[in-house]
Parts: sequence; structure tokens; C-alpha cells
Amino acid sequence: MPSSQKITVALLVVAFASSAGAAPDEDRLGRAKGYPLGTLGNFFYEESVRVGSFSAQGDIPGIKMNVLAPSVAPMVLSHSDSEPSIRWDVDHLKRLTVDDYLARQRIMGLLIIKDGVIQVERYQYERKPSQRFLSNSMTKSITSLAVGFALQEGKIASLDDPAERYAPKLTGTLYGGTTIRNLLRMSSGVRFTENYDGHDDLARFGRAAQREGVEAAAKLITEREAPQGTRFSYSSAETDILATVVHRATGMTLSEYLTPRLWQPIGAENSALWRADGTGMERAAGNFNATLRDYGRLGIVLASNGVRPDDPQQKQIVPREYLLDSTDWRRIPQAFQPGKATPYYGYGYQFWIFPGEKRRFALLGVYGQMMLIDPELKLVMVQAAVNATAKAGQTTLAKDADAFWRGVVRHYGSW
Repeated sequence: MPSSQKITVALLVVAFASSAGAAPDEDRLGRAKGYPLGTLGNFFYEESVRVGSFSAQGDIPGIKMNVLAPSVAPMVLSHSDSEPSIRWDVDHLKRLTVDDYLARQRIMGLLIIKDGVIQVERYQYERKPSQRFLSNSMTKSITSLAVGFALQEGKIASLDDPAERYAPKLTGTLYGGTTIRNLLRMSSGVRFTENYDGHDDLARFGRAAQREGVEAAAKLITEREAPQGTRFSYSSAETDILATVVHRATGMTLSEYLTPRLWQPIGAENSALWRADGTGMERAAGNFNATLRDYGRLGIVLASNGVRPDDPQQKQIVPREYLLDSTDWRRIPQAFQPGKATPYYGYGYQFWIFPGEKRRFALLGVYGQMMLIDPELKLVMVQAAVNATAKAGQTTLAKDADAFWRGVVRHYGSW
């Protein structure tokens, strides 16, 4: 067998490798039934259909998807000849491995890229590289990039304009009177409960938005707790309002707008799917679906400050200054810095910011979806997960993921 074929076979083995034993909670997650799809009503909450639903949301009956077409010149992702011996520590446990991480957590797919080369690619629960994984609130950062493009093109004149300037149907609502900048920082001051139990403001807002659109749903949220711009308070509705602003300012859906500006320029190999509401607009706070490798390609461009590193012309894709304003703790007010916005993370323009002197940031979604980026090391980690609870901090996932990421960073550099 030629050496090139041997390498290809070896890479396939690495790509489909998993932990030595069974993946966590396979039976509870639907293995006996072939990891079935859920329904429109239960796919987000019912764990027995979570694997199937989170890797094929577009196949759930009743869900409409908008499509972002792939690039005609995909970014080539090569594989390392061997998987690195990453080690990480958590609590009293020392020198844990990638296998240990997968054995401890409900990870469907894990991808680690260094300098544009795939170092680790693993799948569990019978998932495959060709499947599109639901990103949940990682999507918020993609919506933010749409705002950055609209600002660069003059479709949005200023981030300090109120949302209602571009979406007049929001006039008279609390969100309509909130500036785009404060929506980006989730600092509208509006009271909005988001605890993922199906009975909170998120569910109420979401049902109305699905039926009538975001502008109608905005009228349901009527209480302000603090002056806008003064504090961080996580609210998915604010991302949906941002999407409405972009839609009204550009006359396009987010998928139409971002396909030629983001998805194709980053070199996406496959189409992405984005769930739409009854009006045809994307549910922009979540519901974006792509392969793990295409998420990785996006991460590579973000780690390169908005440039595709394999482009000989080094054309700027994502507006550089907007991206830095979104992800650098030095550029954001104190109230939104790490340890202030939350006890751990800071919050930029719909991006999470790690504590520490060096610039590191994240796209995060409920149930354990993550893209973690270290621009200095050109290091990207993406995972698709099916955690037992929406909030990773309610299980060991948040602690393990942070410890594992720190181990990945230390393998290539220093924290």
C-alpha cells in the first residue's frame, strides 16, 4: 500500500475513534432506538431524542430551514499524522486524556485544530463527520457578525442607534428603544427569564416569535429592571431583535446576507441550515446547524482576526475592528469584563471572553455546544454535546470542559 494511502487509512481511524468504552448514558440517550428524532414539541427538552435531534434538526417534521450554500473553494483541512498526547487535570484527577474527557462527558463530536491542521477529531453516539450539529447559542455570535457586516457596509449607521430606527415595528417596545450596542452586550435592562424549563419568558417569547415573528413577540416583554447599558443579563430575545434589525436594514434574511459575506468566504465545505420562523426569518438566538469541520473553518478565520489564512491575498472577511471590539476584554467597559459580567466569563458583542491577560474567547450554547478560540496560538476547539441539563454548570461539564481546554492550551503554549 502506498504511504499516502496508509496515512489516509490512519486518519480515518483517528477521525472515527472514540473512547475505549461506551459513551456516557447511551441507553438514556436513545441508542436502542437508533438515536431517534424528536418532534417540534420535545426535541429541545427530551434527552431520549437529543442525540438524533441535535445532529439532524432539519429532519424534524414541521421545522423550516433556510440554507447557506457552501463555498466553491472550500478551505482544505489536513490532519495531523498522529493525535497529540494532551493531558489535563480536574479536582484530584491528574493527567487525564482525550479518551477520559469523552468517557466523562456526553460529547457527540470533538474537533481540535492548531494552525489550520486537525489534531483531534472524535465522534460518539454513532455520529459522523457529515452530520450537521445544532449549535444552540453559539449561533448568537454568528448573528453578531451579521451586525458587524451591516455596520461596515453602512446599512447600520451606528451601534448607538436604537433598534426601532431600523425596525419601526419595534417602536414603543422596550427592545425597540434599546441601542444596538446594548443589545449586543445583552444589557437592555429588560427583565427576561431564561431557565429552559418550557415555562419561562424564553419559551413564551419563542412561541410568539415562531407564530407571528419577533417584532410581535417583543410586545410581550414589558418590564425594565435597570437602565440600559449598565449591566449584563443574558437574554436570547435580544439576539432575535438584532437579527430583526439586520433583516430590516438589509432587506435580506440572515442566511441570504451571510452566505456570500461569511459562509462562502470562510471556505465552508457543506451547506449550513438555519431554522426559520413563520415569517421566514431565522431564529437567530440559536438553531444554526453545520458540520463540525465547517464550524472549525469559522473558528480558524476568527482565530486569524477575520482573515482566511490560506488566502494568498489575505482578504479581510470579518471586519477586524468589530471582531476585536467583540472579543478583547481590553476594549469593553468594566461591567462586561471577565469576573464582572459573570463570576468567570466576560461578554463582548455576543461573544464570551475568558479571564486572563491573553485574549481568548468562546461561542457557547446550551447542552454543551462550544467553540473555544486562542488567537495567539491559532488554536480552535469545537464540541457538539448532549449534556443532561441545558446549563453546563449544573453538571460536571462546565468544569471539565474548562479544565480540558486549559490542558489543550498548555499542550501548545501557556495559559
